[in-house]
Amino acid sequence: MTDVFICDYIRTPIGRFGGALAMVRADDLGAVPLRALMARNTGVDWAAVDDVIFGCANQAGEDNRNVARMSSLLAGLPVEVGGTTINRLCGSGMDAVIGAARAIKAGEADLMIAGGVESMSRAPFVMPKAESAFSRSNAVYDTTIGWRFVNPLMEAQYGVDSMPETAENVAEDFSISREDQDAFALRSQQKAAAAQANGRLAQEITPVEIAQRKGDPKIVDRDEHPRETTLETLAALKAPFRKGGTVTAGNASGVNDGAAALILASEAAARKHGLTPIARVLGGARQALRPASWASARRLRPES
Repeated sequence: MTDVFICDYIRTPIGRFGGALAMVRADDLGAVPLRALMARNTGVDWAAVDDVIFGCANQAGEDNRNVARMSSLLAGLPVEVGGTTINRLCGSGMDAVIGAARAIKAGEADLMIAGGVESMSRAPFVMPKAESAFSRSNAVYDTTIGWRFVNPLMEAQYGVDSMPETAENVAEDFSISREDQDAFALRSQQKAAAAQANGRLAQEITPVEIAQRKGDPKIVDRDEHPRETTLETLAALKAPFRKGGTVTAGNASGVNDGAAALILASEAAARKHGLTPIARVLGGARQALRPASWASARRLRPES
């Protein structure tokens, strides 16, 4: 199989729900990291990109149909470059990278872009069509998170728990205490704050420019979700998803907006386009990443 290398990566800042990126459409947001990759990899023949694969879990609003294709066109990639959008819910972006790597490993592609985009702030409300003529009933669903248009058979056979309700199930099944969840959340916030302070996160972020009615555009170049907190503050939060539960707004996943993109290439394509490997993708029973250089990468054999 062909070796696969990640040669560059970039992302937008991660905005809070209703925050700095809330006015940016999902397809426009997805174009930002693509445009940044193009600007700093001037030796690449972008018409040679075999496909752009983006993960997107919502696809109910401005990210509808095929946001990978829309974002690539808005970024200025050649019209000959195709686009594919993958939905594996929370694993969508990772699945996009794995899919791109598989295509290169199989010899079906040489140069791929993979990533993902989500604008949870701009997720719309949706309503079903009337089931009969002159119907006087209707329903409206918020597509930000959770189920909509539920199939009764699905609910009866498997349940339709939301993400935080599923987290409550996992915590119960594996005896994960509230204290452990809060401690993990605190460490995560502290690590993010440290990475912001030392400039580590800034290295992987490309700013988003947001046009204003008057004056210069607003520049968003910093993650909004990390925040200062303490164990005492986290412990004081209520668990709204289940009576006697352990999942709170402080230890659950955030509701955010953002986009990211990576360049993946075979060794031949990387050399041809002047790209430098950052990590080698190892495949097999599991997908993994290893730091890579041309010398060390050859010594890292794929898992069987």
